[in-house]
Amino acid sequence: MLENLPLLAAVNLHKTYRKHAIEVPVLTGVDLEVFAGEFLSIVGSSGSGKSTLLHLLGTLDKPDAGRILFNTERIDNLPAEQRDRLRNETFGFIFQFYHLLPELTTLENVLMPKMIALSVRGWLRQRRTLKQHATELLDRVGLGHRLHHKPRELSGGEMQRAAIARALINRPRILLADEPTGNLDADKGLEIIRLLRDLNRQEQLTIIMVTHNMEIVGNTDRVVRLIKGRVEDATKSPSLLQPTMTG
Repeated sequence: MLENLPLLAAVNLHKTYRKHAIEVPVLTGVDLEVFAGEFLSIVGSSGSGKSTLLHLLGTLDKPDAGRILFNTERIDNLPAEQRDRLRNETFGFIFQFYHLLPELTTLENVLMPKMIALSVRGWLRQRRTLKQHATELLDRVGLGHRLHHKPRELSGGEMQRAAIARALINRPRILLADEPTGNLDADKGLEIIRLLRDLNRQEQLTIIMVTHNMEIVGNTDRVVRLIKGRVEDATKSPSLLQPTMTG
């Protein structure tokens, strides 16, 4: 009956950052459910904790309290090696600043997660198939003619498309996008959203996007707002919100 349960859920998440003697509460009890195949937008004012929540959902950071569940199994308290595997195999990440390596070509940047994940022997054995897969991804995002260009030779929109292809190379279940249009003009930003929407519909790829741009959220299935460290109108499932001995 897993089809009726969320693919990813946050349960009563709390996160506080400390700077010297000052404590700054960012998340103060976030409950959120995301279902398979959904394209969800998380919006809120600057400093509301949108990126913090996204990082917690993707296990890039750990909550001070609360739980994160994937397929009803808790993942925030897994050993570091298992969380690394989740980030490599289950989650794909897109960031505002692309994070492409300047010395690598577009094709090599897309292949980088595979190069990191595989042993030298594994890479040599699979490199032809993997290069073909990466080439197909770049063609799909409209960069089939830019395989051997360096990031400095690409526009902002092209760099973000390359970053999307890189995020998809490991065939993730969930794509986490942190302000993916933040560095782009309005037209290029809409192109990126249309691309993400196509991937969501054609591949049933679950996407969680953080954005401050209200003009683009109409292209997504659902919008939740972070206010004072909590999600406004978040869906709550009684089965997930029951306290546990490990909570």
